Amino acid sequence: MHKSQIISLLIILLFCFSTNFYSQNKQLSNTEIEKLLDEATKNWRTDNYEKSLRNARIALKQAININDNALIARCYNLIGVNFDDLIMLDKALLFYQKALQYVDKTDDVKLKSKIHNNLANTYFFYKKEYQKGINHYEKSLEYSKNSADNSKVYLRKLNITWAYFEIKNFKKGLDYFNYINEFKQYGDESTEVALNMLNGIYNDHIKDTIKANAFFLKAIALGNGSSEKFDLANAHEKYANFLFKNHNYKKAFENITQLNILNKELTEFAELKKIKFVGVNLELDEYKREVDKIESQYKSRQKHLLKEQSRNKKVVTIMVSLFIVAIILFYFFYQNTKLKENNRLKDIQSNIQQNIINANIDGQENERKKIALFLHDNISALLSSAGMHLNVFSTQNEPITEEILKTKFILKEAHDKVRDLSHELLPTLLVRFGMFYALEDLCEKNSNSTIRFEYSCTVPSKTRYHEKFEMRIYFIISELLNNIIKHSEATIANITLVEENSKLIINVNDNGKGYKTNKFNIIEGFGLNQIRARIKNLKGEIIVESKIDTGTSIRIEVPTMHES
Repeated sequence: MHKSQIISLLIILLFCFSTNFYSQNKQLSNTEIEKLLDEATKNWRTDNYEKSLRNARIALKQAININDNALIARCYNLIGVNFDDLIMLDKALLFYQKALQYVDKTDDVKLKSKIHNNLANTYFFYKKEYQKGINHYEKSLEYSKNSADNSKVYLRKLNITWAYFEIKNFKKGLDYFNYINEFKQYGDESTEVALNMLNGIYNDHIKDTIKANAFFLKAIALGNGSSEKFDLANAHEKYANFLFKNHNYKKAFENITQLNILNKELTEFAELKKIKFVGVNLELDEYKREVDKIESQYKSRQKHLLKEQSRNKKVVTIMVSLFIVAIILFYFFYQNTKLKENNRLKDIQSNIQQNIINANIDGQENERKKIALFLHDNISALLSSAGMHLNVFSTQNEPITEEILKTKFILKEAHDKVRDLSHELLPTLLVRFGMFYALEDLCEKNSNSTIRFEYSCTVPSKTRYHEKFEMRIYFIISELLNNIIKHSEATIANITLVEENSKLIINVNDNGKGYKTNKFNIIEGFGLNQIRARIKNLKGEIIVESKIDTGTSIRIEVPTMHES
């Protein structure tokens, strides 16, 4: 061979290798991948499994690179049907499951229907896991409902009928069975054998042995005239079971013999496919490893990409979080400053209001004392003096006229009223003997046939406190008693006083009609609000508990104030 010829041959080989390498590594478009898959599908239909699988593998790698879930699912499904035809059903099942994993991420209902049907066939005919087969058949049927291809819907329903009959669930399979009998025009030669076999099974179930026998014979006759060896083998098996059950052992044996012959033929046919496949020097395990490697590389890239994205997201999240935290801190700082300012203003307002209340209370008490003393020391004395002079005049001028008598009566009444008003403003008992004597007298005076005030005190009656303290406590209790008389409709009220830890504890309870404590009314005089203000002025606490038709309970605690 000349030197120039050798160089030419090397150039041709190098060109061929580089072209093949480029075609394997050049990124294909979606259209190009679909064309490659169409070619691989044609190769599968012509039993050229080696070429079909090679093209499917290239298409899979390209589909993974562009992350097209529909194309990835289609590639895995095509690889699965190749292994299905080669009776390598474990491998086929694995690839069908991968196809389902990707097709579920798409909206391709046609492809979903096809993959679920392939899984159903594998579970039903190979794994004998009938319920799983039924589940996938029903999913496939659900995705086929909107399809215009009635033959596919018919085939799905025929398979579901077969699956339900196989597990003896004739009730659930009946609707599907009626459908395939009613719309048998949507079937073809490949479904006639199975349809007649299913009719034989159902009629055997309902004890119509004549019809069952006829349908089984028709199924076998149709199978013998077609290429559907698998359905024919199933027909012989079901017919043999039927004959055995009906004690026709001879014919049952003949059908079992035919079944064994057909199974042998199917096995030999599958082995021939495998031998042919091995003959083109393509190692199936190596092929599976290459496919797994493609997916593994893709997953590794995806993992790295997701890791990078996760890292970027974390950085962005941290920055956004810091920004949000800064805004929140600023907001809380601003709100806290504003709240402190508001609280300070409220405290000032509260102090002003309290000072006003205190001044008002002190003013009322001073005025009350002044008026009481003025009435007692001046008005009462003047009235007494006028009455005395009138009495002297009356004794010196007999007879006494009616006008004089009326005047004496009016003066006495005025004197009594002034005295009563003076005592009401500042009770004599309170001034002379102290708060406890005055309170006991107050309870006794207010008791009558309608209501009884029961007074109880553990503090010695001679105990004296600061004058202002005694006056305020006396008038607080006096106002509470007035409220009970006017509003409670009670028949019994209890007033108890106890001194503990330098605190005077006052409990006032009645059995009246009660009221809602969150809706108490301001009444004339003090009212509960003014009572609360007076107690607050004494640095004390008041608790009011009342229930409708049960009564009211008031507890007051105030620090005692003794004479300095």
